[in-house]
Amino acid sequence: MSTKLNIFEMGPRDGLQNEKTLIPTVNKIELINRLSGCGFEKIETSSFVSPKWVPQMADAAEVFANIVRKPGIRYTALTPNIKGYERAKSSAADEVAVFASASEGFSKKNINCSIKESFERFAPVIEAAKADDIPVRGYVSCIVECPYDGPTPAHNVAMVSERLLQMGCYEVSLGDTTGVATPETTEAMLDAVLKVIPAEQLAGHFHDTRDLALSNIMSSIKLGLRTFDSAIGGLGGCPYAPGAKGNVSTLAVARMAELLDYDTGLDIEKLKHTQEFILSIKEAAAA
Repeated sequence: MSTKLNIFEMGPRDGLQNEKTLIPTVNKIELINRLSGCGFEKIETSSFVSPKWVPQMADAAEVFANIVRKPGIRYTALTPNIKGYERAKSSAADEVAVFASASEGFSKKNINCSIKESFERFAPVIEAAKADDIPVRGYVSCIVECPYDGPTPAHNVAMVSERLLQMGCYEVSLGDTTGVATPETTEAMLDAVLKVIPAEQLAGHFHDTRDLALSNIMSSIKLGLRTFDSAIGGLGGCPYAPGAKGNVSTLAVARMAELLDYDTGLDIEKLKHTQEFILSIKEAAAA
């Protein structure tokens, strides 16, 4: 029997958030509905952040209200603070996420506070979610390198990840925000993190700036990780990481997993059609 490899679809949120041209809400809803038919267990649907900072996500409540929810799928949302959490809860998000950084420079640029202050901001979100029985996932940015601070010490990644789990996150997604990780730097970082956190509570989130995302995923699999974030069509990037390319393509990860005899539960043909759909919408929006 094939070993399960979990693919967490990021396209509707992390994939679209940095698109300069606004994608119509109806197209976002259609994208999520199509993804729901591909076999995912989790789809990052939107984020409840300030429209001033991320205008692409201003329609989060409308998107959540109009998608066709399929049983067995968690429709998740990014929630930077308690205000965002309350909006996500009102929209019946099945899961929420908080995002920290292993780099002080990126933390200040991305969420306008220090790493220490970010934990203070997350605490009420995690406590409220626990009281409401809503799972919380943690993200850690700049796991290898920061565009402002340079190389990220591996012990910083371990410290921030461990703290998020101690606060109540069920899993930590390790993000190569700038997409500069190599198999060697990925393994060196994971060697440090795995000393304090079991592989079962970690996920890999790789961007493909240097076309090494799949190689980094393979290195992570070798060290025991079995959950990876990806975005349909390789959409993405980060407004606070200049030059960062998109997330690793979901279709590419699914095909690699198939070749390696891992079971993702995903329908490759439906993924292909969904990728064609969103890339055509993106092209039309930019025209």
